Amino acid sequence: MDILDDKIKKLGIRKSYQKEEMLFNAQDEANGMYYVLSGEIRVFKMDDQGREVEVVRIAPGDFLGEAVVFVSSAFPVFAQAVKESKVLFFEKNAINKKIEENPSVAKFFLSLLARKCVVLNTRIESLGLQTVRKRLIQYIFSHCSGEKQCLIELKLKKVDLARMLGTISETLSRNLKQMQDEGLIEVKGKNIYVKDCHRLRSELSF
Repeated sequence: MDILDDKIKKLGIRKSYQKEEMLFNAQDEANGMYYVLSGEIRVFKMDDQGREVEVVRIAPGDFLGEAVVFVSSAFPVFAQAVKESKVLFFEKNAINKKIEENPSVAKFFLSLLARKCVVLNTRIESLGLQTVRKRLIQYIFSHCSGEKQCLIELKLKKVDLARMLGTISETLSRNLKQMQDEGLIEVKGKNIYVKDCHRLRSELSF
């Protein structure tokens, strides 16, 4: 809650969501934004066949929907609680009124939108320009302990990890198997052991 001062907090309404409960669906009215206090929220898109691509996961201390609220009348994505979660909901009209009254509030939300643009650009670049294999390697190193024997415990189900990486579980499994066959990693249940850190990291340089 460090980024929220008292005048911003007072605009929020506390809400709670159970595991797998939807905060909103695609095309629902974008009538406000959310700030995650606890838990975790996954944001995803779905095609006509019901296939999902996870856009991002929102952790405590992050906003959700802030860009959409200012530029669109409807949410373009789905948002669902991964676990029991608590949020502050900022109603659109209340925010706009406060922005008109207080320049410092306007400055806060302008800064918020700027940060979101940077995050989204990075995400788009990752999904659009990088292979699934490269995105998987980046995920592995972002969760590596950094010790001699690098061990990553998969706390997500493979289907959820696949969505996060912008692919399907079959493609994820195929990439894991290929990397294991190449002697780069060893997969045991929910654990991934990095066997050749140097070779694996070298793939991120090109």
